[in-house]
Amino acid sequence: MLIRIMTFVLVVVAGLMLYVRFAPTRSQDWHKMPTFSEPGDYQSSGGFRAERKLIAPAEEALRAAEQRALATPRTRLIAGSVEEGLLTFETRSLVMGFPDYTNVAVQGDTLVISGHLRFGKADMGVNKARIVGWLETLAPLTEPL
Repeated sequence: MLIRIMTFVLVVVAGLMLYVRFAPTRSQDWHKMPTFSEPGDYQSSGGFRAERKLIAPAEEALRAAEQRALATPRTRLIAGSVEEGLLTFETRSLVMGFPDYTNVAVQGDTLVISGHLRFGKADMGVNKARIVGWLETLAPLTEPL
């Protein structure tokens, strides 16, 4: 009986792992303009948002952000373009393949990078770490906080 229960639990866990890894990405669910307020960092239960005032042209900042994002392991562009002014990236964790979605947008003279998880309630700081890393690369294009 115990072997059957353990087998059932393993099958369920394996099924969940496969679902997380291979669940289809519907870009229209994630490709949305992030909210804008004022320069600063904003933590939420499932993500992180950073806003910076630009000192470079919006197109230059978005191109630099796109290059930096695509240099991040397991990250791909799923929607948007520099011309649209909104880029949406998917980054997956190494082992489990958990997807996180990051929006990069410019509105006026403000750059916003907003990352959030798809599954679960806490991202264990990975969105903040990724976004802060991207901001280090983009620092010459933005005013310091």
